[in-house]
This record gives sequence, structure tokens and C-alpha cells, in this order.
Amino acid sequence: AKSLLQLFKWKGKDLFDMVCRALGLRETWFFGLQYNIKDTVAWLKMEKRVLDQEVPKEEPITLYFLAKFHPENAEEELVQDITQHLFFLQVKKNILEEEIHCPPEASVLLASYAVHAKYGDYDPNVHKPGFLAEEELLPKRVINLYQMTAEMWEERITACYAEHRGRTRDEAEMEYLKIAQDLDMYGVNYFLIRNKKGTDLLLGVDALGLHIYEPDNRLTPKCSFPWNEIRNISYSDKEFTIKPLDKKTNVFKFNSSRLRVNKLILQLCIGNHDLFMRRRRVDSVDVQQMKAQAREERARKQVLMNGQTENEAERARDELERRLMQLQDEAHMANDALLRSEQTADLLAEKAQIAEEEAKLLAQKAAEAEMEMQRIKVTAIRGQEERRLMEQKMLEAEMLALKMAEESERRAKEAELLKQDLQEARESERRAKHKLLEITSKAMYTSPGLPAGSMPPDLSFSRENLSFDFKDTDMKRLSMEIEKEKVEYMEKSKHLQEQLNELKTEIESLKMKERETPLDIIHNQNTEQGTSKHSNFKKVETADLSSLIRPHFFKMFFYDRSLVAEQKSDYIYCSK
Repeated sequence: AKSLLQLFKWKGKDLFDMVCRALGLRETWFFGLQYNIKDTVAWLKMEKRVLDQEVPKEEPITLYFLAKFHPENAEEELVQDITQHLFFLQVKKNILEEEIHCPPEASVLLASYAVHAKYGDYDPNVHKPGFLAEEELLPKRVINLYQMTAEMWEERITACYAEHRGRTRDEAEMEYLKIAQDLDMYGVNYFLIRNKKGTDLLLGVDALGLHIYEPDNRLTPKCSFPWNEIRNISYSDKEFTIKPLDKKTNVFKFNSSRLRVNKLILQLCIGNHDLFMRRRRVDSVDVQQMKAQAREERARKQVLMNGQTENEAERARDELERRLMQLQDEAHMANDALLRSEQTADLLAEKAQIAEEEAKLLAQKAAEAEMEMQRIKVTAIRGQEERRLMEQKMLEAEMLALKMAEESERRAKEAELLKQDLQEARESERRAKHKLLEITSKAMYTSPGLPAGSMPPDLSFSRENLSFDFKDTDMKRLSMEIEKEKVEYMEKSKHLQEQLNELKTEIESLKMKERETPLDIIHNQNTEQGTSKHSNFKKVETADLSSLIRPHFFKMFFYDRSLVAEQKSDYIYCSK
């Protein structure tokens, strides 16, 4: 309790600086310490003691370190990785809790970048089906809007996640913010107000200006006041007045619910206007140093990634050498088998030819024996003794002919078997040649790490192809690179829109239109008409600062005699 009491003797800035130092945060101008008070919120004032403010005194005292102001362009303005990470966490939380309306197709794409920021590159061997089962990635409104199971959502998120391969986690967070910053409710603080006629309206304050909304439509403002077109903002008690720079334009007046809300609105107006002006001036020395350090850090990370890529290339080369030696061994074995098959085939062919000649010779001898038997039958009429002798000779001739016929048939069968062996030997030779051709083709076309249809002349890898030069300061080349980046950005934007349209088309048939919220319906109408909150703005010219808000931009006119005006810097602040 004693240490807590000592803590609250500090000013708000002391407590805020302590938190920033603990986080290593230097871009402090975006953030603040928020606390709840009754039915609204307030921000800790930097120059007042914590104990003197309206912070609830009961323990535990809860203060929220949050982004108070949002950048116009996250990629250009956020320098430190910790700043980017804090914005990523807060915007992600706001989208999931539906404080920022996000269409379904954008929700899926944002979820895929959130997964990449957490898990790194997609690996099908690691990130198997079901690995997102415990993750909260989509707003409940989006899940309830479609007849889709958790597995179907995971499949679509994973398909997008796999396309982000090669990005770092920091790059994935930045891609998330670049998509989120185009959402209509991104960075807008809403306040309930009434105009002179007593009509309920909403006032939106963001990095670009002030917006007036109907209570049931927080997406599309009825009218907007860019910061560079506002001449004066003032309030007296609960009445606020916005005076445009163009004196011909009507002054807009409205009433808020109470004085505390007016103070909060004014704080946000002052802070957003200050950042609006800062973006259009030359960066301070501190910011330039931070940006230089950030560039060096990114270059160091890039070199580290390149080193990892070189190691992977060396491992791929070793694997290629091992695989090639294995294929060469297989080729030698197949070649030996082919030679043996060819020799066997030649031997069998020679044996088959000999057997065929022997069969022909035996057939000829059998024919001659048959002719001899016929001749003996003709001369058998000679004498009984001669006949007996002839019968004996004829019997012997018949037995010889039968034996010759059997031998001829055996030789013919042997010749047929040799022909079959020859055919099998030739088939074995054909398969051996095919195997050798297949092994050679694998070595040429399917070696790991090489594209199909190409084979390196040797196994050496040049490190020059993996090196990067960070010393090129040629301005002409730099201009060409900048122009190239512009073209790439336009292509990426086109690709992003195509990706969103493709996602929308994939899941549109599963939508249950009766579950659409009013904001869903308004968003669909805006998409068809091509309108958004940004379409209400005129183009902000950044070249001529003389057209921006005059030095005494914010003037508070108090008619309460108990309040005395005390001028500080370019604004008029009041204290009792």
C-alpha cells in the first residue's frame, strides 16, 4: 500500500514513461493510459499528478496502455517493430470483438496473416489439419453468418496462409495493418451527440478529421470535416461548434451528453490535429535516427535470412551430390545387368539355331527311312527267306523310323523351348534398357533443388548468386527502384482485391442472408455503390502548409466565470 501511495504521487508522464521504457517504446506519441470512469473512458493527463485525476482509487487500480491515436498509413509512419506489434494486437482485438466492422472475406485474409505472424512459414508436415482448432481468428458475427464448419473455415484460412510463404512475422503483422487500416471503422472514436433540432447523431474523430454519422450507420458518414478544412473548434459547457475554413460553409453546432465527454473530444481533436501537422513536416532528428536504426535492423535481419538461405542451399547441394552418386550406382548396376542379358540372349540364340538345324536333319533322315521302307515292301515278294529277311529289315526300318520320329519331335520341342528362352532374354534386355533410360531421366529431370528440364554442368554452387549488395547509392538506380516499387504496390493492391473477391465468391453460396446485421447490409450497399468514409474527403494537399489550420487552431471559449483562460503554446487551455 505504501509503494502504491508513492506511485500515485507521480505525474501521469512519470507513470507513462515507466511503461514505455519497460516496453522499449520510443514512438510514444501514439499511446496513452486509459481508465474507466462511470459509463465512459478517460485518458491519464501527462502534466497532472495521478492522484489528482479522476482515476478510481479502489484497489486494484486498472490502467490500460492503448493506442490513443492511429496513423494514416501504418507502413510509412510506424518505425519500431514494438510499435507495429502493439498496433497489431490492439487492432486484431478490436476486430475480433467487433468494435471494428470487418467483412467476411477480409476477416479470412486477416486471419491468415495473424496465423503467419504467430507460426511463421506454412509447413504441411507441421501445420496439419486441426492445428487452428483452439485459435480465435474470426469474429463470431462472421462465423454465424455462414453454414460452414470449423474445419471448412480452417481450410480456407490455411489456403491463404500457405500463399504468404517467405514473409517474416513482422511483415505479416504489417500486411495485417495495411488491410485493416482501410476498414471504415478503423481508428474512429465515436461519441453520441445531438444537433440543434435535437436529432441524435454520432461524432467520429480519427486521423483524417471529424465525421458526422447517423446512429445506426457507423460506416458511412453523412458529412466529414478534414483537419485542413477546419478553421476553429470551440465548446461552451455542452455545446460544440465546428467552423469550416470556408466562411461560406455553414457552421456546425452540436451538444454532447456532459462536460467530461467534451473534454475527451477536445483531447482527441488536439492530438489528431498535431499528428496531422507533424506528418506534413520534415521529420525531427529523433524520428530520423529511429528510421535509420530501423533500416539498419531490417538490413541485419535480411542478411541473417540470406545466411540461412545460403545454408539451406549448401544442404540442398549435399543432398543433390548424395542423390546423384546413388543414381550413378544404380546406373552402373543396370548397365551390368544389361550386358549380362545381352550375352545370355546371344548364347540362347546360338543354341536355338543349332537345335533347329538338328531337327531339320532328323526330319530328313526320317523321310529317307520311310522311302527305304516303301522300297523294301516292293521287293518283299522275292522268296520266303528273302521275305522273312525283308520283314525283319522292314521291322528294323520301322523301329528306326519311329525312333527317328521321336528324336525329331524331341528336337523340335527343344528348339521351341530355346525360342521361348530367346524371347524372354530379349524381353529382359528391353526392360534393362528401359530401367537404364529411367534412371538417366531421373538424374537429369528430377534432381532435388533443380527445376524440371535442367541439369547443372557440375555440382558447385556460386556464393555470388546468394550475396546481396547494400552499398549501392546510385540515385538513378534508386529512382528506378522507387518507380518499380510503385508498380509493384499497384500490382499488390490489385492482387489483394482479386484475392478478396475470390474469397467472397467461394463462401457466398453458404451465406445465410437472414443473419446479416444492419452493418453488413450497409457495407454491401457501400461496396456496390463504391462509397466509404474516405469518399467524403477532398484530396488533402501536402505541399503548401499555408492552407492548413491556422496557428490558433483550437480555441476554447468558456462562459463560466469560474474558469480563467491561460494561454499555452498555440492553444488556449483553461484551469480553475
